[in-house]
Amino acid sequence: MPRDSKDRNLRALIARDKRNRNQEGSVLVELAVALPMLLLLFTGVLSFASAYSNQLTLTQAVGSGGQYLQQIRNSTTNPCQDVLTQIENSAPSLNPSSISLTLTLNGTSVPGNSCSGDQSDLIEGAPVTVLATYPCNLHAFSMNLGSSCQLSAQVTEYEY
Repeated sequence: MPRDSKDRNLRALIARDKRNRNQEGSVLVELAVALPMLLLLFTGVLSFASAYSNQLTLTQAVGSGGQYLQQIRNSTTNPCQDVLTQIENSAPSLNPSSISLTLTLNGTSVPGNSCSGDQSDLIEGAPVTVLATYPCNLHAFSMNLGSSCQLSAQVTEYEY
């Protein structure tokens, strides 16, 4: 190889080495910028997944409560409490004290978790509607993504 060619190759290697040296630490800077955004996205997805899981659990439990009310229609003295107990038993992952219940018996809406004496509204052949609500918390880090988030599930059962 001629001397000029060796000098050119050596100068090119030195120039490339200087360019690479100026980029040291750039990966750390990129990571410092991207990591908080990725963590925010990840915790947000987990928060929504938790809320969706609670919604599915509440929906299944309300369906179970409605079916149970159909079974005990003639033998209950406190339909709200009996249905609430069935919903709580069907949804062990939900906080029982946070579940709000509203029953619609024979067209009469009965809010609250106790309706002792309202069993007279359970008329054979009339539909009953069970509505339950449950609060949800959507958080990503310390950011509240949904302060007034409320999950709800409703089922109407008919007896033939």
